[in-house]
Amino acid sequence: MPRKRPSSRGSARGHAAPKKLSRSLPTRKRLSPSAWIAVITTGVVIGSSLTAYAAYVDITGGINRENVNTDAFGDRPSKVEGVVNIMIVGSDKRDGANAEYGDAEGERPDTLAIAHISPKKKSATIVNLPRDSIVQLPACKQKGDEYPGSDAQQGMINSAMSYGGVDCQWDTVEKLTDIRIDHFVSVDFTGFKGMVDALGGVEMCIPQKIHDPKAGGLELDAGKQTLNGEDALGYVRSRKGQGDGSDLMRIGRQQEFMASMVRKVLSGDTLKSPSNLYAFLNEVTGSITTDDELTVDTMADIAIAMREVDLNDVNFVTVPNHPWEQNNNRVAWDEPDAQQLFQAIATDEYGGEKDKASSDDSGDDAKDVKPGDVSVEVLNGTGMTNLATQVSGILSERGFGVSGTGNPQGIVPEASTIYHGPDGKAAAELLAKEVTNATLQEDSSLSGNSLRLVMSRDWNGFKTAGATGDVPDTVKSKSAASKPSAC
Repeated sequence: MPRKRPSSRGSARGHAAPKKLSRSLPTRKRLSPSAWIAVITTGVVIGSSLTAYAAYVDITGGINRENVNTDAFGDRPSKVEGVVNIMIVGSDKRDGANAEYGDAEGERPDTLAIAHISPKKKSATIVNLPRDSIVQLPACKQKGDEYPGSDAQQGMINSAMSYGGVDCQWDTVEKLTDIRIDHFVSVDFTGFKGMVDALGGVEMCIPQKIHDPKAGGLELDAGKQTLNGEDALGYVRSRKGQGDGSDLMRIGRQQEFMASMVRKVLSGDTLKSPSNLYAFLNEVTGSITTDDELTVDTMADIAIAMREVDLNDVNFVTVPNHPWEQNNNRVAWDEPDAQQLFQAIATDEYGGEKDKASSDDSGDDAKDVKPGDVSVEVLNGTGMTNLATQVSGILSERGFGVSGTGNPQGIVPEASTIYHGPDGKAAAELLAKEVTNATLQEDSSLSGNSLRLVMSRDWNGFKTAGATGDVPDTVKSKSAASKPSAC
């Protein structure tokens, strides 16, 4: 059945935060968004080698796990077959080995991002959701004594964690982006430093001398150099000591660090030496928390998918944004640009080389087929009244020809299906870009660009007009293969 979209994303504005959160916080030493993502991305990329070592089970056994009740979220975005979306959380909790980074009550993510892994496109896209984003937060239920819950309200996106823990943050991200989240991963400060040291440091080109007392007393000379864990931690969270001091400019520098870190893992000795790999993974697993459904087998599946991903197809983007009109230290998302990006991610239309999404035998004809060249017979197998008529009208508006409507004869396929003839695959792929979910199947009774669309009970409608993977120019992408300017 089609998913019912929530009628509201929260409308009660100006709601006061619970008293527990109304406090004066000390200056925080924050690990930056891209630094957290470097930890997760690198761990996932190298995971393809995990099963080669007997230490695999011992290492993964050190991961902390947390139960997340996604059934309580209500209506959720649709799941895209094969795709894995991971919510990345950089927790700012200060306890245990992280106590040296200051005292802070409660928990708000320093970082929030979505890692979108697409085996079909052989790509991975990491979308930064700036922690200072002002959004409409949904209501959160109280969770034990630690999380007080809250009504729907306007606030910073990372406040959801303070109100209702990971459950609330997960639900908030899904409702704001309409992207189905499959898992979450959280990393701490100590793990980041340990990973960098386990790699033997990460080489960076520092354009000018850095002196930043607020980043742990960071002192770096200009030029090419290898940063150890402590210096790397200072570098990725340094803001006032570099450039214009803005958080957005810092994100750009951090993405360069992240790319260098991933390149070192893939090109160095980490994957070649069991001892090096074991040391590196010990730092990863000892400092992360995941949902309890991110099992060893699931990690292995993700690792296998990532093994096929080229560095050029590991990309990092930040949600298009602008200073919030009521406070320039906060940001608001650019619309409709942000939603167009989210939709492209949600439907697996963004990332990778577009031709990779099609099979090798699709040839160059796909780009030459236009909607006006295609004729579609629309058959309604959902049991919903007048759906075929409605769909045929939308197809006509989008330039497709409609040869007829009706109900399918015989057995209705479990999944909505676009049938095409031996020479009609390019036309079927063009139609598939318009609908939210449909599989392709060859039918020798069809010829040319004549298609048959059979809508089954999983039918979920059309994508927004024009949303075929193209996103606005305001969405800037940076590849893991890109290198910073030479010193």
